Amino acid sequence: MPTRRNPRPDWVIARQVTLGHRIADLRQQAELSQEELGNLAGMDRRSIQRYESGRRDPRYSDLLLIAHALRVHVTDLLGG
Repeated sequence: MPTRRNPRPDWVIARQVTLGHRIADLRQQAELSQEELGNLAGMDRRSIQRYESGRRDPRYSDLLLIAHALRVHVTDLLGG
């Protein structure tokens, strides 16, 4: 995978972490484990773990799958 020429700005990293916290909070409110959410969304637990920790940016399609599995609108994940 190619590396970025410029590091991400701090505000982008902060939004990524906030998104991860929202996913984790909504998952916990739904009383789901990372494994269970992954199964419902059709992805593996490690992806959910990486999204929640802010170490990985989810693709839009993954956000849609996660939102569907959590029975929320995608804007609820994004804070909209």
